[in-house]
Amino acid sequence: QVQLVESGGGLVQAGGSLRLSCAASGSIFSINAMDWYRQAPGRQRDLVATITSDGNTNYADSVKGRFTTSRDNAKNTVYLQMNSLKPEDTAVYYCSADIRKYRLSSWSRYWGQGTQVTVSS
Repeated sequence: QVQLVESGGGLVQAGGSLRLSCAASGSIFSINAMDWYRQAPGRQRDLVATITSDGNTNYADSVKGRFTTSRDNAKNTVYLQMNSLKPEDTAVYYCSADIRKYRLSSWSRYWGQGTQVTVSS
């Protein structure tokens, strides 16, 4: 079975920083794109950042210039460095990835359980 486990969430004051990590484990042959989503109470889950297997990145307009995603392919881990945090960044952050379990298997999307980020004003 494949698992994605996030860590690094917490409570921080506005203007502060947090670094989220998401480690994929289990039966993994290869990982394609790795994404970060967030969901605030009463709102839909939104894409925050994407990083492809070769390191190309994309960000939501709301976080450009403040958030940076990176990955360590040897560790099957993706990171989200969040700087200059604002109260509106408060949400549960989820990582997600397209993973192939075996060489001939199809790609499947997996999700982590989420980690809470709370930014106080």
